[in-house]
Amino acid sequence: MPPAVTCRVEGGIAQVRLDRPDKLNALTLDTLDGLVGVARDLRRDRTLRGVVLGGEGEAFCAGLDFATVLADPPRVARAFVPRPWRGTNLFQEACWAWRRLPVPVVAAVHGYCYGGGLQIALAADLRMTTADARWSVLEAKWGLVPDMSGVQALAQQVRMDVAKRLTMTGEVVTGQRAVELGLASEVHDEPFVAATRFLEEVATRSPDSVAATKRLFERTWTSGPRRTFARERLEQARLLRRGNTRAAREAALRRETPAFGPRSR
Repeated sequence: MPPAVTCRVEGGIAQVRLDRPDKLNALTLDTLDGLVGVARDLRRDRTLRGVVLGGEGEAFCAGLDFATVLADPPRVARAFVPRPWRGTNLFQEACWAWRRLPVPVVAAVHGYCYGGGLQIALAADLRMTTADARWSVLEAKWGLVPDMSGVQALAQQVRMDVAKRLTMTGEVVTGQRAVELGLASEVHDEPFVAATRFLEEVATRSPDSVAATKRLFERTWTSGPRRTFARERLEQARLLRRGNTRAAREAALRRETPAFGPRSR
């Protein structure tokens, strides 16, 4: 059986794909395990500069494959239990693991982006979408609520009334409308190309400052001023001691392209 998730790294950029194209990349427990495992492996790679997260075939992800998942109730029960050291269960970690990476993650969305697939996309730092992609918080169709980190991610992206409407109705919107609502970042005819080009641009910046930027926003987005100011000072003090910061500064003064070393731990 082919892997549910594939990953290849070229030039410091990982191309990660959901790989069940015959099922529109619908999520199984194996797929969720695969997403968590790939994210964990990538987190150890200090030469990594970014991740493009997408789906093979005609869709990004059509949501949870209920028939397959519900066929194994004991495994579902185990997957539903959160890990104390992470604060997430398997369903949530399959999404939130991408927030834990110290590099930018860009979702390239085409075709269907439904339910759990939408929640995976929302866990990325940016979302490039085709104009005709179909986005939906589809859990309402099944009498459920988004429980794969989707509520937290929606709260960071859209107004509360928009989040409630999308979640209560399961309304399907186009990629263009998703950008207007704040679900998606940009519309592109070729989202994989746009995502890769963005990451190639980010790769010209210090990997330490990029990691600090992601960490800073993730940890202070809903914080008050005092906590945010303290975190700004901490991150800046760390960066001032890094060799990659010195390389960026010296290259900027010489108007040259900097040569960076591995990302600092």
